[in-house]
Amino acid sequence: MFRRILLIFFLPMLIADIYIFGMFIRKLTKNIFLRILWFVPTILLLGGVYTYFYSGLHLEHRDTFMIIYIAIALAKILFTIVSWFDLPFRYFFRKWKVYPFTVVGIFLAVGVIYIAVYGHVWGSTKFEVKEVTFSSENLPDAFDGYRIVQISDLHMASWEGNTKPIEELVKIINGQKADAVMVTGDLVHNRAIELNGFENILSQIKAPDGVYSVLGNHDYGLYYPWKNKEEQKQNIADLKQRQANLGWKLLNNEHSFLHRGNDSIALIGVENAGTGHFPDFSDLSKGMKGTENPSFKLLLSHDPSHWRREVLSKDIDLMLAGHTHGAQVAIGSFSPVKFIYPEWAGLYTEGKKGLYVNVGIGSVAVPFRFGAFPEITVITLKKK
Repeated sequence: MFRRILLIFFLPMLIADIYIFGMFIRKLTKNIFLRILWFVPTILLLGGVYTYFYSGLHLEHRDTFMIIYIAIALAKILFTIVSWFDLPFRYFFRKWKVYPFTVVGIFLAVGVIYIAVYGHVWGSTKFEVKEVTFSSENLPDAFDGYRIVQISDLHMASWEGNTKPIEELVKIINGQKADAVMVTGDLVHNRAIELNGFENILSQIKAPDGVYSVLGNHDYGLYYPWKNKEEQKQNIADLKQRQANLGWKLLNNEHSFLHRGNDSIALIGVENAGTGHFPDFSDLSKGMKGTENPSFKLLLSHDPSHWRREVLSKDIDLMLAGHTHGAQVAIGSFSPVKFIYPEWAGLYTEGKKGLYVNVGIGSVAVPFRFGAFPEITVITLKKK
């Protein structure tokens, strides 16, 4: 994945370098040394790509390198695309010293670098607590005001060797005084051993009615080069056991009940219900079997696309999902992931039914978040 991401930017960055050199650097200086110097950062970055991802050498600061590479590449590519619109001005207004799109391109390039630095250094640990209320006439009276904390997509590999943010996360979760905690998948990138060093911390997440979880697409270890299928199966079994050791109840196409006096609500959990190249191991009918009596049903399902594909046609009042990460970058209410997932963050309702999509805690590819900051959701159920 890392190699693919970096190579995507290689040719466009090289083209941008040549364009910027021809249009600007060559005219700014006749000094051969300074002209050559312009290409040095790109040469170093490409050398880093080879050294760190093809030579087999260990990279201690791989994440920082990737942020630098992508930020510089995007800045140059974006500047090139925008400043290109100045070509007509350069032809008809040759005496101009400053061209409008070049100025815009400079601001956008600087903005990209700022976003990359902020998102990597501060954004990835900027935990946000979001308060949400979901009202339903099906909710039993005893559950009016019931509080649920939802977290998702911890991707523990993105916190390797860095326990302090997870300690802070647990403190924030417990500080919400919720009745139950729900973890909607992707606890790890691929391997159960990513939990090493974190299990004592995560086991401190407590709630009166317990901590419940489901599996996400990454939890199956599908993106790791296992030696054989048996090794992968053992990894999944290890992950399940580790969650049990944390005191979490993993719901794999099964259900449980939450009780308040004589009232109860059904809590259903399914394995990953993906589409396209994401796996679908879900069996919602199996998970719902035996939940006919409670009037209110809550579903944990990692992939939000499951809601429209199947869940809306079932007797499910509220579904909690994750998976999208909000693309790890959002500006206001916009994120590029909305072109793939129409329901990508926040609360969505259709009729009396609802879906909440949590943008997650951890990161994929690089530890970076801007706008779509790590989220702890507090959902309060209300009787309508």
